[in-house]
Amino acid sequence: MKTVGIVVEYNPFHNGHLYHAQKARESAQADVVIAVMSGHFLQRGEPALVNKWTRTRMALQNGVDIVVELPYVFSVQKAEYFAKGAISILHELFCDSFCFGSENGQLAPFVETIHRMEESAEQLNPLVHKYMNEGFSFPKAQTLARESFFGQQLPLDLSKPNNILGFHYVRANKILSQPMEPLTIKRQQADFHEATLGNQSIASATGIRKAIAEQQGQLQTIKPYVPATTFDELHRYLNTYSHFHEWNMYWPLLQYRLLSSSTEELAQMYDVSEGIEYRLKETARQATNFTEFMQAVKTKRYTWTRIQRALVHILLHVSKEEMATAMEAVRYVRLLGMNKQGRTYLSKIKKSMSLPLITKPAAFKEMLALDLKATEIYALGLSACSSHSLLHSEFNEHPVILP
Repeated sequence: MKTVGIVVEYNPFHNGHLYHAQKARESAQADVVIAVMSGHFLQRGEPALVNKWTRTRMALQNGVDIVVELPYVFSVQKAEYFAKGAISILHELFCDSFCFGSENGQLAPFVETIHRMEESAEQLNPLVHKYMNEGFSFPKAQTLARESFFGQQLPLDLSKPNNILGFHYVRANKILSQPMEPLTIKRQQADFHEATLGNQSIASATGIRKAIAEQQGQLQTIKPYVPATTFDELHRYLNTYSHFHEWNMYWPLLQYRLLSSSTEELAQMYDVSEGIEYRLKETARQATNFTEFMQAVKTKRYTWTRIQRALVHILLHVSKEEMATAMEAVRYVRLLGMNKQGRTYLSKIKKSMSLPLITKPAAFKEMLALDLKATEIYALGLSACSSHSLLHSEFNEHPVILP
């Protein structure tokens, strides 16, 4: 059976994701599509709109055969480590290829750009440090260093978010002992961060979440942009838990963490550096909600995303030491769901896997400690009854199985 892997968040699953899954299968001529999906907290440092079980069902109802979880240690990360974890898991599952969406839409520029940047690493690194010392954020310093050294000569535009992720996917794959075949398809219509819905059938997840928030949870306006199954799953989630998840739900918990921790304790949390702990603590005394807090904390040096990721780690009390150990390598593959085709494939490969394939978390609590803690904190944004229900599903629910 031929397999293709995709890296996803599905926050929520929309028509653009459906196009990606279909084109991945078609481009790879694959029998099985495997999605490695972030859990309850995402790459840009925010809680997922709905829990991972609901997003798994959305995927399996729309062209994905197997969904596995990208562990917390890799999911709430900058692109380099996010890609490392995802590509390692797809490789462990014996994917023949992986397929990612990009603004560029052609593979050759990714390969050529990686080659040229690796050749020039010794010259680029000092330039990055130079711009960071001038007060620029790390991503901006990287951009300025590339522009300074290469001018307009690089074939890939690394200011685009999907191109950036694709660059790191291809680079992570390149260093594997037996690399998969990389494939890319051009991103359709809406840009990654496009905040409006527009007139087409494909909108960004950002635009869809913004529309849901503006309509106070009403879903009718997003109906043209998501598959019918996604629309139904979102309705079901709202009826079950009363709320979709967003940062302001966790503001009292985060504010307590910031105010009850010393600056020395905050400095030990992962992604907290360069004295930002003082700014975080002082701002937490004044802000009345998460949005107000973020607007006051953000500076030229710290991007919104970088700050949010640090705040997730503070919220979960995840230290630099804890993450350093966990980030060394992927240690397990947790199955979230599969259909009949996926089940047939897993039964063929599971004995050849070098890592445990986890279907019952109760037997792997120590190994899954960070993922389980992420779910516990994620559940605290809900009412007591709803929180208990979500936690019960984390420890007791078997993988989602669809026909």
